[in-house]
Amino acid sequence: MFSLRSIARGAAVATVLATASAGSQTPPTPPTEGAAVPAETAPAPVKASPKLMTMNELLAASKPSDWRQTNPEHLLYLSLATGKVVIELNPNFAPRHVANILKLARAHWYDGIAVLRVQDNFVAQWGDPLNSKPEVGEKRLPAEFTRPAANLPFVRLIDVDTYAAEVGFSDGMPVARREWGGLGEAWPVHCYGAVGVGRDNDPATAVGTELYAVIGQAPRQLDRNAAIVGRVIFGMELLSALPRGGAPLGFYNQPEQREPIQSVRVAADLPASERLPLEVFRTDTKTFQKLVEIRRNRQDAWYKVPAGRIDICNVPIPVRERR
Repeated sequence: MFSLRSIARGAAVATVLATASAGSQTPPTPPTEGAAVPAETAPAPVKASPKLMTMNELLAASKPSDWRQTNPEHLLYLSLATGKVVIELNPNFAPRHVANILKLARAHWYDGIAVLRVQDNFVAQWGDPLNSKPEVGEKRLPAEFTRPAANLPFVRLIDVDTYAAEVGFSDGMPVARREWGGLGEAWPVHCYGAVGVGRDNDPATAVGTELYAVIGQAPRQLDRNAAIVGRVIFGMELLSALPRGGAPLGFYNQPEQREPIQSVRVAADLPASERLPLEVFRTDTKTFQKLVEIRRNRQDAWYKVPAGRIDICNVPIPVRERR
């Protein structure tokens, strides 16, 4: 991803955003938060159980305890002409970046900037097109691409991953982890809807004034090369349906083609009547493990051959209005 500053300078900088499930008759015992994980093995492709319900049936039968309420202090409401996009921030992975983004939002810094770049099957990116906004918050931040795996809640996905030794979920975020030099590290992965921070070659230039959302097939090569600060949980279709830019990397050819961002607000700063009553399916429950197995071995009427395995970015994390 090219930083707008580097483009304004005319510098040719490389960027972070370069253009670039097996079931069994008895489903495996789900791992628990913080439990020790066994060595990675490829699940054997065997016939799926004929007794699995559909995902819609499972969600209809779910209990209130299977859902969690969102924290308004960690929700951003991004308003476009077409509607509202809700981003759930996760400070567990990039706390200083999240703090600076909240500071920018509360200063109304994002109001009036624009979506400048929409690259097909990749990202939608927004920022200040003229680099004319007043300076607010941090000017430089250390990279927060990974974090120590210790003390991080983690529910492992048993399926083998191409990019990491282990993948799973932590507080609703798709996450990868590995052992390195006797220590473990973890990082969020670039699944559809992930929100990250743009930067120049220098990682310290990522401060939150340029953000992007993944709108295509998961660009996992970006993992550990950018700070992921959260994910879109509502209104994703508004970003993914934006017109694609015709210039290289999906930039718009003309300023009038850009999509204006009307405002960005922290949900906690709004009256309760103006907040969306959203709740997110928990990823640390047995019910969620059943959902994963259902998606690993699809038995909807249309499916004739269950896949028997699943990719981390193909596991849905449902969101609904609070009941």
